[in-house]
Amino acid sequence: QRRLVESGGGLAHPGDSLTLSCQASGFNFGAVHMRWHRQSPGKARELVAMIVYDGTQQEYADSVKGRFTISRDNTKNVVYLQMNDLTPEDSGVYYCHVQTLGLWGGGTTVSVAS
Repeated sequence: QRRLVESGGGLAHPGDSLTLSCQASGFNFGAVHMRWHRQSPGKARELVAMIVYDGTQQEYADSVKGRFTISRDNTKNVVYLQMNDLTPEDSGVYYCHVQTLGLWGGGTTVSVAS
């Protein structure tokens, strides 16, 4: 019963902030790297951010670097994505991912519009 469940998406205006959460269960969360991906209609799914197993290193797509922050709480089995200064180009479905397990969450939708 490995599972990832995202939450926190919704409607935001340009310049707003949102924080996404991904609750993990059914595996050793503290032993795996976590990733956030997003997908907009007509576009390929893209990697947004990655955080290593113990939270000490993070990587970001150029399009979000300086605006988004990925973090994790291994005592709660949760990974977060703090999104600041949102733009319409940030709109899409955001997915939590464990690459080594081939495990995806069902996604949470972010819509940025005026």
